[in-house]
Order: sequence, then structure tokens, then C-alpha cells
Amino acid sequence: MIYLLYGATLAFTWFLIVNLVLSLLVAAVSRGVSAAIATSSPALRARVLLTLRLLPAAVSIAFVAGVFLPSFWRLEPRDFDEAFGVTTTSFALIACVVVGGALWRGVSALRESAARSRAWLTHARPMTLAGAPAPVYCLDATVPAMTLVGVFRPNLLVTRPLIDALTPEELRAAIEHEVGHLGSWDNLKRLAMRATPDALSLVAASRRLEQDWALAAEHAADAAAAHDSGTGLALASALIKVARLTPPTPGLGLLASPLVGGEGIVSRVERLMDRQAPRRPSVIVRTLGWTATAVIFCAAIAGYAPLLQSVHRASEILVHALP
Repeated sequence: MIYLLYGATLAFTWFLIVNLVLSLLVAAVSRGVSAAIATSSPALRARVLLTLRLLPAAVSIAFVAGVFLPSFWRLEPRDFDEAFGVTTTSFALIACVVVGGALWRGVSALRESAARSRAWLTHARPMTLAGAPAPVYCLDATVPAMTLVGVFRPNLLVTRPLIDALTPEELRAAIEHEVGHLGSWDNLKRLAMRATPDALSLVAASRRLEQDWALAAEHAADAAAAHDSGTGLALASALIKVARLTPPTPGLGLLASPLVGGEGIVSRVERLMDRQAPRRPSVIVRTLGWTATAVIFCAAIAGYAPLLQSVHRASEILVHALP
């Protein structure tokens, strides 16, 4: 039992160290990366920004599960006589707080989303919309709105003013926009960013990344909907109508993808009015990417055993060098 507790303490210590280092690195480079990919396709921008936002937590968890734990299990003697250091114990407790806080945020977001959905659906009635990506409910409200709510069993909420304000072509384009959100699992990505356990959540860079991702996700959903110039113009017209008729209001919730939300309406309309075919990476670029991936994979396989030895030695140094 003591052996497992000692391993868990070191595991959480490594999690915190790797997490802090990567969080600081992402915070330092996030603005530059966001600027560098500003002219890339919306889908690519959304993927890169989401990867940056989740990187500290994902790599920390992967390092502990895939490197430290196998190293500890294989190389640490069962009859060890190590003492629990104050520093490593403190690091482990801080890591537990980070993980616990992330779980709390995730559960709170799910509960808030479910509560808001129930409140809306209590006053809504089912309806049929051609091409809708989820069950549709119409809500009598004073403002035009359409939003995809929920993560695992989403519903599409629309209000009567929106249906009355949009032409059939604009309504179909708006539905296609929500289809894009559902196909990209954007509400699940919102939940992942909300519940990710990392130190990055404590700094402004995380909020900037999430805002940049949200705008890129809207652009990507617009691009998925605007499969031809006519649909693109119809969606632009729908965005303008809804934005003009909608007063500034608080967000609809953490796990919702509204048709109009945030401050990116101008850029979205401009992109839809001046659509260009997305540039696909050249064959050379794709080949280089796959080659680099294969080389990295082979290097990781070849260096895995030495890596376990190195991490075990580093763990020993960590335990003996710190109080």
C-alpha cells in the first residue's frame, strides 16, 4: 500500500511539473501561433488553437500514464526505503487540487447546460425543420435565436421571431451552420476546454485561446454551411438580420453553439461575402508531414526503454535533491 501511495505521489508530482512547464510555454507562444495561422483555413485554425489549449493537460496525463508509471513499476524496487518528501508531497497535493478543480468545472458546466436546456424545453414545443441535425424545439421569445445545446444528446432550439425573420433560403443556411457545429463536436470541445486540468487555466492566455478558437469554430461552421455562393450569401444575410434584431445579452451557456454569438459577426459576414476556395496542402507538404510523423513514431519506439531509465533516474534525483 505504501509502495502504491509513494508511486501516486511521484505521479502527481510529475504531472504538475510537466503541466507547469507546458502551460508557461503555451502562454508564451499562443499569441504568435494565433497570428501565424490567421490566414489558414478556419478548420485548421480551430484544430491548432484547440490543440494548444489542451496541450498541457494532454501531454501531462500522457507522460504520467505512458512513461512515469511504467518506469516506476518496472524499475522501482518493491522493498524501497524512500521517504515522502515535503516538496513532492506538496506538489502532489497541488496537482490533486488542479485535477479536482477541473472535474468540478466540468461537472458544473454539464449541470448548468442541462438546467438551462430543461428550462427552455419546458416552454418549447417540438417542430420539424428540414435538414436539422438534432431534435428541434421552438421557443416563444422576444428575440430571434437559434442554438445547438447539449453535448451527447443535443437539441436545436429556435425562436419564433427567427423563423418569421428569415427567408426559407436563410433558414436552411442557418441550419447548415448548426450542422457544421454538430459535425465538429464543438460543444464537446467547449466542455473539454472547460474541464481540462492545467495551470494554463489560471492565466489570461487560456481565455484568449478559447476566444480565438470560438471565432475559428464559427468561421469553420460558416464555411461548412456555405458549400456554394448562394448558400453563403443567404447565411450572411441571416447573420445580419439576427444580429440587428438581437440586443446585447449574456451568453446562452458554456455548452451551446448559437447562430449569432460573440463579437465576430463582421468578420464572419466578410468571409461569407468574399469566399475563396480553401487551399489544400500540396502533395509535397502532405508527404513531408506523414514522413515526419513516421520518423517521430519510430524514434519514440526506439527510445522508449532508455526514456524509462532516464525518467526513473530523474525521479530518484527529484526525491533526493528536494526537501
